[in-house]
Amino acid sequence: MVVARDGSSSPLEESNGTTIPLSNLSYDSFVNVDRGDPVGFRKFWEKLSEEAKVEIKGDEVMSYFGDKHLCWYMLPQMRNAILRLHKVVGNANTEDKYIVLGTGSSHLYLALLYALSSQKPSHIPFNVVAAAPHYSEYEGPANILQSKLFQWSGDASVYDKDEPYIELVTSPNNPDGTIRTPVVKSDAEGNVVYDLAYYWPQYTPINHELNQDIMLFTFSKCTGHAGSRIGWAIVKDIEIAKKMVLFLHLSSIGVSKESQVRAAKIIEVICDGHENSKSTPSDRLFFEYSKEMMKERWEKLKAVVQQSKVFTLPKYPSAYCHFTKEISEQYPAFAWLKSVEGIEDAESYLEKLKILTRGGKRFGVDAAYVRISMIGTDDEFIELCTRLENAKIE
Repeated sequence: MVVARDGSSSPLEESNGTTIPLSNLSYDSFVNVDRGDPVGFRKFWEKLSEEAKVEIKGDEVMSYFGDKHLCWYMLPQMRNAILRLHKVVGNANTEDKYIVLGTGSSHLYLALLYALSSQKPSHIPFNVVAAAPHYSEYEGPANILQSKLFQWSGDASVYDKDEPYIELVTSPNNPDGTIRTPVVKSDAEGNVVYDLAYYWPQYTPINHELNQDIMLFTFSKCTGHAGSRIGWAIVKDIEIAKKMVLFLHLSSIGVSKESQVRAAKIIEVICDGHENSKSTPSDRLFFEYSKEMMKERWEKLKAVVQQSKVFTLPKYPSAYCHFTKEISEQYPAFAWLKSVEGIEDAESYLEKLKILTRGGKRFGVDAAYVRISMIGTDDEFIELCTRLENAKIE
């Protein structure tokens, strides 16, 4: 919606002749694209609401206990669903590894910091680092407990201390969508944790079946069900896995069985569709639907940003995806905007347009950068494009 000086509005026409429909948000309201709430996938699940429905009777899943494996609170169907999902997508090798379930990957992140830093006790805390721009929520959890075991130490690319460290490698990266590898050059003993929250076909080509020692995944960014609070770690070393389970036991005594039942069912629906893809309409194949949604949004955003000339976007290479069997571009969950010369604080500039974002300083870089969510509601995205279209250099 392009808003004229007289307050009238019309659909936003793009350079390719297509239009962005009007949103239902008021022009005076704030558009919140700060948060990474993946509700943009809701329309898909509305179509499959009956297939993905679960029923839990009053006498079911009452026990603390679930699986006979190391992660004792995990239901067998949850474990089997995770293994099946990775086999279908081909993004992670689970053979000869242990699955540790947590209340989202944030829970597992803390469990890993404890497990890794307590494996070989040191007289100084382990330094937790990630290359900038890094996920904005790594620092807070690492420091909030004021632990003697670990502490946040900033940008991995400049880390050179002769002290034990834990490097977080987020790939594709949040906020900028880049594919990452470890960058620490220190000769000190260190551990690498791969945060793979966005290594799913709707965001990036699946060009490798990753086989790292520690890999983190989250249900929320895979399927859009953030409210279920389910995440899992794939861990090679049994001693690290045991330490993680101990932390999860002491901090929460496991993970909600109701959430596990629902997550297992959602994953089952996804896998059933893709394993029978030849007989399943494409709009009922989750990864096809969600990838097409991300592609459409990115094409619209690129056109708007190019037209306004107030911001620039990163350029991403195409790659062959083993899941889709085709060359594909990346469609990250977040857009990483950089303001042009003359706008020093991108977050403050966009706030004047009633767009709430997350500024670069939260990610360890300067204020010229800003992150915006690409996975919110249709109305939020439409209104975001409208306001960016009307952005001008002051």
